[in-house]
Amino acid sequence: MTGEQSILYRFGESETLVHFCRGIDAEVFTSDSGLLRVYDANTVRLGCFQAFGRRIVLPAGERSKSWGGARRVLRAALRAGLGRDGLIVGVGGGMICDLAAFAASLYMRGCRLQLVPTTLLAMVDAALGGKTGINFGGYKNTAGTFYPAEQIWVDPAVLEHLPDREFRSGLGEVIKTALLGDRDLLAILQSESGRVLARERRLMERIVGRCLAVKAGIVAEDLRESGRRAVLNLGHTFAHALEARTHYRLWSHGQAVAWGLVQAAALSRSLGLAEEGYTEEVRRLVDLYGFELRSPCAPEKLVPMMQADKKNRAGKLRLVLQRGIGDTVIREVDPQAIVEILGQTARSMG
Repeated sequence: MTGEQSILYRFGESETLVHFCRGIDAEVFTSDSGLLRVYDANTVRLGCFQAFGRRIVLPAGERSKSWGGARRVLRAALRAGLGRDGLIVGVGGGMICDLAAFAASLYMRGCRLQLVPTTLLAMVDAALGGKTGINFGGYKNTAGTFYPAEQIWVDPAVLEHLPDREFRSGLGEVIKTALLGDRDLLAILQSESGRVLARERRLMERIVGRCLAVKAGIVAEDLRESGRRAVLNLGHTFAHALEARTHYRLWSHGQAVAWGLVQAAALSRSLGLAEEGYTEEVRRLVDLYGFELRSPCAPEKLVPMMQADKKNRAGKLRLVLQRGIGDTVIREVDPQAIVEILGQTARSMG
């Protein structure tokens, strides 16, 4: 392991140590009470840490992020003889990070957890902050817990091997983070798109670091999403509805988030929260990175999916919107207004 830098983040009574490194040795993962590695069919091919502990390999994709997937991890932990101080190591993208953390939070009422994010989305978002979850009842992340990993190992070199679709999925979350108020990150995305898309290692290390700093700052104030943490869901109510409506097959999470950011910006403008210039800036930035912005779903089909969102209260739709870059609010919105804005943006995109 070379070039290591470690940053300690505190979330309530929990601490997460994030290691930025080049190459990860299996020896860093130790437990006197058993160890289980959790992969999916894609990440196991990376050959990471094959020499230590037992492993379980799940099918790739959102279908594994389910009660069935969680049962398989828990069963594997039992068979591996993990005690309460045993260690589960999730190696993979957002699905594996969410699922491994969910299982670890349940096993023996909470065993040790470390994560090795292998996608951009997992590095900048899913691995940090303690949110775990599985999809249930046809909706995204319906069941979950808050359970921060004790350590996270980030090696940006693995981004060079990501398929383009997976890399761009992570960029959807990076754009969201910039809109939440990191103007230096926003400037990088606007002026250095060529270098970003080329995945220049030093630039990607900088981007990942800035995203983690933004998220950690928000989560440190509100681990259990009782207040400010909800702003991290900018664009996500739209995105989760689109993902669920297309059965998690057609759109990656980050692709759906990018589409959702444009919808949220347009809705912010229509409600008089934001100026037209803000809406156009968001749309230009999303378009700069080549995201598909034409939804295959009729607007009236998406709103019922949005009504299952966890931010809703007393049956009312509550969306994360913006008055401008870094000025984020949560507002109750009439469902018909959402149908109308989805229709308007769809027509404007041909």
